[in-house]
Amino acid sequence: MASLRKLISTLDSLEDDLAICMRCGMCQSVCPLYRETRLETDVARGKLTILDGLRRELLDNPDGVARRLRRCLLCGSCQARCPSGVKSVEIFLKARIIISEYNGLSPIKRLILRKILAIPRRFHRILNIFARCQKFFLTETDPVTETSRARIFLPLIGKRHIKPLATIPFRERVPSIYQPPRTDAPMVAVFVGCLIDRVFPSVAESMLTVLNSIGTGIYMPLEQGCCGMPVLASGDGVAFQNLLRQNIDVFSRKRFDLLITACATCTAVIKEIWPVMAAVECPDLLKKVCDMSEKTMDITEFLVKYGHLDKISETAYSERLKVTYHDPCHLRKTLGIWKEPRKILNLLDTYEFVEMPDADGCCGLGGSFGLEYDNLSERIGLRKVRNIVASGADVVATACPACMIQLADMLSRTGNSKLVKHIVELYADKL
Repeated sequence: MASLRKLISTLDSLEDDLAICMRCGMCQSVCPLYRETRLETDVARGKLTILDGLRRELLDNPDGVARRLRRCLLCGSCQARCPSGVKSVEIFLKARIIISEYNGLSPIKRLILRKILAIPRRFHRILNIFARCQKFFLTETDPVTETSRARIFLPLIGKRHIKPLATIPFRERVPSIYQPPRTDAPMVAVFVGCLIDRVFPSVAESMLTVLNSIGTGIYMPLEQGCCGMPVLASGDGVAFQNLLRQNIDVFSRKRFDLLITACATCTAVIKEIWPVMAAVECPDLLKKVCDMSEKTMDITEFLVKYGHLDKISETAYSERLKVTYHDPCHLRKTLGIWKEPRKILNLLDTYEFVEMPDADGCCGLGGSFGLEYDNLSERIGLRKVRNIVASGADVVATACPACMIQLADMLSRTGNSKLVKHIVELYADKL
């Protein structure tokens, strides 16, 4: 009965959110999925129309509603351009939870999300096993794109050129840190994120290099877990609650001024999604969640504010590599951060920054969207590759590990040998 009351309450709040949509169609002009399919049900306006009668749809066609909601990158393009201020990403996440609570999760999803991903220690133990075994089913890593392919067909990989798991994840290289700041620098908590820990440990190492050069204090707890976006995208409110409680508990143990991440998705989720979902799923944690949200900052924004960029020396290089920048959707469209990365790149004298066409166009991964709708993900990703090639750049920089995976995959598939780097890696190399 309590769960039913909660479901009805969530439905009522969702209807309040939907009421402000004018059905103007502005979202249609910016949706990367609609650009490829031209299907009204793939654009935010179409999905919101479906949700407007969700009580009836839940009874008439719950599976159909779930399928339409899953066909979304959750990139936030529609939300960023909506003249009415409709929070479409928040609405879609809430709706996915409602559908999942009504339909129930499959046993496999329930196992993966609640018994593995939501329990950090177990999650990392299982990934360690995969990391040791991956050489048996992946090809040798390409030295430029650093991607591999499956030796045999594997459903989760398909035809993708993937970044293998790191043999030694970052959490084993640097288990935890607590060091006080030097002089008047801020005390910084570091939220590593799953992909950086398991696939791009060099990004986390670069982040520590930068923080140490500034003299900040550093608090990086070992027990931190996933930000929760994968479980929210799958509609599992229970697993999200577990991860949120774990992270709030761990980061509440020490005092800090700022929480820094190098993952655009983690930054956006902690700042924007945690407070919204905590109000529904964990109201007792709302104050702590809001406090942490207000302290959270992307590494590029942090560098511009605290990185002493004016001290970067200008050296004349006869030949400089050209670098372009891909705007992660969650960084630019959700948080409005796009000037800061370009300021950093323009100050790196070893590179010549060149702007690519449609730099803020979605890369097409969208987390689980890229697994479920590989062909659509590829079509959107190939559009991004054409823009990268048109820029003439040798290196593609970005600020999101998921985007790095997609860009490396698409560039490798098309035979374009270009380096894909996180912007903090390029900055740390300069140091």
